[in-house]
Amino acid sequence: MCALVLAAMTTASRARADDPSPTAQPAAPVAAGQIDLDKDIQSSALADTPAPPPEAPPEAPYKKSVVVDASLGALVFLGKFGKTAPPAPLLRVQAGYELFKWLMVFGGGELAFTDTSRSQDPPKTRAFPIFGFGGGARVTARVTDRFGVYVQGELGAMKADIRRRALEIIGFKDAEALNLYLGGRLGLEWYQLDRHFGLGLTGGLRDATGFKRTIGTDTPLAFDAGVAIRYAF
Repeated sequence: MCALVLAAMTTASRARADDPSPTAQPAAPVAAGQIDLDKDIQSSALADTPAPPPEAPPEAPYKKSVVVDASLGALVFLGKFGKTAPPAPLLRVQAGYELFKWLMVFGGGELAFTDTSRSQDPPKTRAFPIFGFGGGARVTARVTDRFGVYVQGELGAMKADIRRRALEIIGFKDAEALNLYLGGRLGLEWYQLDRHFGLGLTGGLRDATGFKRTIGTDTPLAFDAGVAIRYAF
């Protein structure tokens, strides 16, 4: 009996050894409407990879252009008229054309406001504007791509716009009419990344012949300075 049981157990063990080993089951297909997490992780990793930066566009070549300058500052008379009128707020505007990169011809105008408070007490004090116009040429040296200095010469005319004989009675008859001035100007320009724009500082000295005192000796010099903005078309 024991021999029979032993033989049966041996036969069963051999049968289990002959069975094929289990193989890995293939992944179940993703049903419609389900989210494939593996694909989402791979897509996210690809999206996080930084793209190479785009190349900067080449700088626009320099070209001759129409240029408009405007400055805001003050006008100060250094002769005897300066003892009559205090410094005047001054607005200057000029437009020019660049014949070359370094040479520009221009024309423009200016407007200032002052009074006679230094020589007349109220109520005799008279407030009045001073206007002028002229033209000239400017030579510019570009020290770097961003900075330049210029010098310009100009010829024009200016006058005080005031009631007739209001300045004559204090010795400045010619200031009531247009008279010539001759002057020069220095400036510093800071060109912006946008080639159309520039900022600057400007200062000029002129011989304002119409503002010379009628009686006695006088040197009718006028100085002005201000901050400027430039636009090149």
